[in-house]
Amino acid sequence: MTVRTKPAEATATPVKQRRTLPPLLVHALAALAALVVVVLLTLVTDEFTNLRIATIGYYLIAVAGLTLLTGLTGQVSLGHGAFMFIGAYTVALLVKHVPSLPLWADLLLASAAGGLAGLLAGAAAARLRGPYLAGATLALAVGLPALTRKFPDFLGGSNGLSFTVHSRPNGIGVPELRWQTWIVWLSVLLALVLVVNIVRGRLGRDFRAVRDDEVAAALSGIAVGRTKILAFLVSAVCGGLAGGLQAFLLGTAAPGSFTPALSLSLLAAVVLGGLGSLWGALWGAVALVYFQAWSEDLADVLHLNTDVANNLPLAVYGVILIVVVLAFPRGIQGGFSKLRGLLRRPAEKKENHENH
Repeated sequence: MTVRTKPAEATATPVKQRRTLPPLLVHALAALAALVVVVLLTLVTDEFTNLRIATIGYYLIAVAGLTLLTGLTGQVSLGHGAFMFIGAYTVALLVKHVPSLPLWADLLLASAAGGLAGLLAGAAAARLRGPYLAGATLALAVGLPALTRKFPDFLGGSNGLSFTVHSRPNGIGVPELRWQTWIVWLSVLLALVLVVNIVRGRLGRDFRAVRDDEVAAALSGIAVGRTKILAFLVSAVCGGLAGGLQAFLLGTAAPGSFTPALSLSLLAAVVLGGLGSLWGALWGAVALVYFQAWSEDLADVLHLNTDVANNLPLAVYGVILIVVVLAFPRGIQGGFSKLRGLLRRPAEKKENHENH
């Protein structure tokens, strides 16, 4: 006689799934923490350092936009300074001719103007690749500042446009430059939250697919041309915002600030920081500001003449770029990642040894 027994009921309690915050909220909280760090830095540093911190801010969003275009979609642009030019002059013209508009509206319109230019440039360059695309964007960087000489009454000619923005509310006992630095970084961090969500989302995956293999991307259903145009659009919006913030901070928009050398420096910052990495955009922006400052200090110490002193920052930056790329082909952020992997390897070996 066989006795049938009921199968034992599972007594283990179900494992609770770990709740995760929405990515947008995570990125917003990270941006808030970064803003707190920036505010604390400005409180313990002098005005000259505050200016450098603000400069790093608007360079950061410009380099981040170019990182998205070049690092994620593989489109080499030598004309990113042109979008900064458009953003800067948009803010300058709005402040001078429509002074009733608030600053946030000026910056939004500067970003929109840069995005419109990027949309047109992207549509024209969607079928171009490699040196042809680089040459077309370089022509944009060379041609746009020349418009100031064609319309001197409207754009100020070679001297540009000067203006003043009173953005600090009455009754706040904060120096004007420090307040401007906070505004710059608040704007930059808000923009970065959107950029990070684009990079981590479906559109970012489409960007990387187009970069890796356009044919395979097209066969998988991705509209390659539209994706390239969207990359130009987002990148140009970042450039327009960066130019608008620069004009707001300096109180001027002049063609001498947006030469082709600026576009080349932004591209070098992308490579130096780490191609395709938004953290690399931060290191590239820091390098742009401080390598130039150190080069100027070196020129003063050596008592170099004006011509040599003006070109020394580019020479120093070029040498450092070559050294970093040779040592770390993936840039500064790639070097950090490699170092982190080397430090983590002994701990993993120890853990494996204990498990066995």
